Amino acid sequence: MSFLALTVPMGLGIAKAMADPMPIAVLRTLDKVTARVNTIQVPVGSSTELGALQVTVRACDKRPPEETPESAAFLEIQETKEGEPSKTVFSGWMFASSPSLSALEHPIYDIWVVDCVKSDTSESGTTP
Repeated sequence: MSFLALTVPMGLGIAKAMADPMPIAVLRTLDKVTARVNTIQVPVGSSTELGALQVTVRACDKRPPEETPESAAFLEIQETKEGEPSKTVFSGWMFASSPSLSALEHPIYDIWVVDCVKSDTSESGTTP
C-alpha cells in the first residue's frame, strides 16, 4: 500500500469549518473611567471613534448555524494623543467566544467582539 493511498482517504473525511463573511461587526465597549458600556455596530471597512481611539473593522466572519458558534473580527485600533503621531495599539483578530485570547490592552477602554451580522439591528446603543 502506498503512502498516498493512506493519506487521501483520511483527508477526505476532514470537513473544514468555514466562516461566512458578514458586513457588520457588533462591538461592545467599556469606558473604565465612567463605567459606561456601549454596544456599537461598525460596517466592515469603516471606522468609529472612541475617545482618542479610532477603531477600524477590516473583516467580520461568523460560522454557520450548524457549526460551533463563533464570530471573529479583524480590528485595527489606533490611538491619537495631542501633539503626537497616531500609533497602532491593536491589530488582529478578536473572537466573541474568547475575548481574552486576543484583547486590547488599554488603560481607559476595553473593546470586544459580540457578533457579526448581515444588517443593522436594534442592539446598537447604550446598554443600561
